[in-house]
Amino acid sequence: MRQVLDRVPQGYGLLGRACNLTFAWVFCIAAALVLVAGAARAQPVTVVALGDSLTAGYGLAPEQGLVPQLQAWLVAHGNDVVIENAGVSGDTTAGGLARLDWALGPETQALIVTLGGNDMLRGLSPDEVRANLEAILTGADARGLPVLLVGMKAPTNYGPDYKAEFDAIYPELAAAHQALLVDDFFAGFVAAGADTADPASYAAWMQADGIHPNPEGVKLIVAQLGPRVQELLARVKP
Repeated sequence: MRQVLDRVPQGYGLLGRACNLTFAWVFCIAAALVLVAGAARAQPVTVVALGDSLTAGYGLAPEQGLVPQLQAWLVAHGNDVVIENAGVSGDTTAGGLARLDWALGPETQALIVTLGGNDMLRGLSPDEVRANLEAILTGADARGLPVLLVGMKAPTNYGPDYKAEFDAIYPELAAAHQALLVDDFFAGFVAAGADTADPASYAAWMQADGIHPNPEGVKLIVAQLGPRVQELLARVKP
């Protein structure tokens, strides 16, 4: 920059000084733009995890829950991200929809949806579950947020028709809204050798209630969920 300024003729009085000032201002503005761009890149991506007790970390120490373990996994794999825990124990899809607006702050850049487990446990209508989840995805679409939808699998004790209708909700909605999909929240257990037809095979990774994962179970879930969240981060607009 000094070399450029030196080339400006110095014998032209005010004109020479004006040129010097012009070059200086251009340099300062360019430097400021570089600093602003660098600061923008330095901001971590903010992802909201909207869910129920599985997201909230029910029965676990704060650092053992899904959100802390997922964030730690992502950071360890080189991602600059903050996962905000919007899990509420006992929540249904209707509850998640009701609090969607306040859960998605202005800083939110992506959304993970893990809801439907409590609807299923209560035997609520698959049509109702579908409508609520679709409304959540529509709300995210309106905000331009990429979404990862995490599915649940219904047990067989409600009958084959209920199971078929419930299980189809997640892949169909993900396709309709171009959302990423994890078909089964407990896919990590299956990858570790559990049998989906035998709930007893999940026991080693579950708390005593047989519903919520223990810390080792969460670790298995995160191992399967993490790569899909990385795909979600790749969809975040700069």
